[in-house]
Amino acid sequence: MPARLGRSFRWLLASSWVTNLGEGITLAAGPLLVASQTRSPLAVAAAAFLQRLPWLMFGLYAGALADRVSRRAIVITTGLVRAAILLLLSASILTRHVDTAVVLAALFLFGVNEAFGDTTSATLLPMLVSKSDLGIANARALTGVIVWNQLAGPPLGAALFAAGKALPFVSETVCVLAGVLLMLRVRLPAYAGPARAARVREDIREGWRWLWAHPAIRTLAITIFTFNVTFGAAWSVLVLYARQRLGLGAIGFGLITTAMAAGGLAGVVSYGWLARRVPLGVIMRGGLIIETLTELTLALTRWAWLALIVFAVFGAHAFIWGTTSTSVRQRAVPAEFQGRVGSVYLTGVVGGIVIGSAIGGLVASAWGITAPFWFAFAGSAVILALIWRSLLQIAHADENLSAGAPPPGGDQPAA
Repeated sequence: MPARLGRSFRWLLASSWVTNLGEGITLAAGPLLVASQTRSPLAVAAAAFLQRLPWLMFGLYAGALADRVSRRAIVITTGLVRAAILLLLSASILTRHVDTAVVLAALFLFGVNEAFGDTTSATLLPMLVSKSDLGIANARALTGVIVWNQLAGPPLGAALFAAGKALPFVSETVCVLAGVLLMLRVRLPAYAGPARAARVREDIREGWRWLWAHPAIRTLAITIFTFNVTFGAAWSVLVLYARQRLGLGAIGFGLITTAMAAGGLAGVVSYGWLARRVPLGVIMRGGLIIETLTELTLALTRWAWLALIVFAVFGAHAFIWGTTSTSVRQRAVPAEFQGRVGSVYLTGVVGGIVIGSAIGGLVASAWGITAPFWFAFAGSAVILALIWRSLLQIAHADENLSAGAPPPGGDQPAA
């Protein structure tokens, strides 16, 4: 890791990695706990919905709070609150007081906690590294998500759950508290926060005005939202697609996640090399072409081996695109707006997936299991054609905005 990224960045990265291991453990254990309490498809669907609902309810407020108060304090506080929720859930399991209602309530509280914690965490990295190093820094952070959250955590969580239902949640508690201790070592530079508005809603409106007045960042937000609608439509029926179209069982379905994680790991490891040799606009265009062709290939193929290759390529694209778009946004957005603008993106990601999932279910019910993939392909192709020329502008958004200066046509940010 480049020494120029600094000691505080390394502490932040260590905190992120150990926290991602804990979240990966419960990524597998959470659904297993739900399934152990109920066989109702409605309850299982409600579990996933309740974790996403808080983002739609509180996401924008979380962004405003991140720009108002100490970001480090928010991350530490949300970590301690998550540990408390985990301990209460573990206690209910050990004392056999756990039931479906308790699990669903815990998942909702996790969602609320993540809305505030994750929104604020995303603002820390650009405070610690220079704009020129944001790409490699984000790639290092995403490596932890892939290795610990997606590859190592879930199988460990499943094994711990088999040994004892409470063990995964106790294990995540230890990881979360370790992440908090590491976060205490992070030293953030002082920054000029916004002038305190009379209401949080005014802070949110100010963030929206900033985003909408910046053409490149506005287009990036619309792109992320719309592509998550098409993505959500196709991926909402992925488990049924894997069984009915590809003939994969439970183990085979697990290979899809493994393939995407392996591709993602290859993507973030090679990101520095790629970014030095290929213009960011070309990377963004190429990534969206890959996503569009992914939906087309999956709609056409019945070959499991080909689908797994496609999922691996898609995984590489997803993490390269994520690293690029996040870095572009962080370079362009002034520090005092990072929380609010970031919350718009995270809310758009979740909202797009929720809308897409609803569309995917309806389309699949009416026209068959491959119909959501055809919908995703057609929608992605149309969106890509509309934004094709704008992608180069998006990639160089930071060149249109000097530090602390307003975007073209925008208001002067508060000091």
